[in-house]
Amino acid sequence: MRMMGNETSMTRRAFVGGLAGLGVLAAMPGRALAAISASQAESLIGKVVRDINSIINSGAPEATMIKRFEDVFAKYADVNFIALSALGPDGRSASASQKSAFVKAFRAYIARRYGSRFREFEGGRIDVVSTTQVKSRYEVLTKTTLKGHAPFDVVFIVAAKNGKFIDMQVEGISIVKSERKEIGAMLDRRKGDLNQLIADLQKG
Repeated sequence: MRMMGNETSMTRRAFVGGLAGLGVLAAMPGRALAAISASQAESLIGKVVRDINSIINSGAPEATMIKRFEDVFAKYADVNFIALSALGPDGRSASASQKSAFVKAFRAYIARRYGSRFREFEGGRIDVVSTTQVKSRYEVLTKTTLKGHAPFDVVFIVAAKNGKFIDMQVEGISIVKSERKEIGAMLDRRKGDLNQLIADLQKG
């Protein structure tokens, strides 16, 4: 049975956005990993989703759940790639210090945006289905089930070159592209002032 309607779509995107968002929040730049195979990419996401399933259904306080998500994603997500991808073309003219400040501010923004949503997803789970290589990336297909809803597909995107988690897609919608629209709108409201955007993201 396929779920329909705006409410269902928003629930799905909120769920996946939350997972991706906390991946961004937790990830720290680190030593690049060697190029990985399809089976390694699938194994990596398998470990991630097992931990996610455990955390969602742990019954722990919200702050504890967020910290545990941070620990899980710190190993796998590429925060620089995701944050600067969300910044988009405006990042090309940014200085090194501005980029660094934006990455830190983006983490705080993501924490506020998604951190309070995880309690809604208790009773849900994610299962790895298959992995396909698409050029220099692996698309790891998973089946996501929320309590009281029919299962739906979520695709985890893993870079083959360094084995880092860089995006998620639900119903064909890229979380990184969605955040790029949000950040772009925020920047437009500040007349392109990146420093002001950084300051506002830091303050909340």
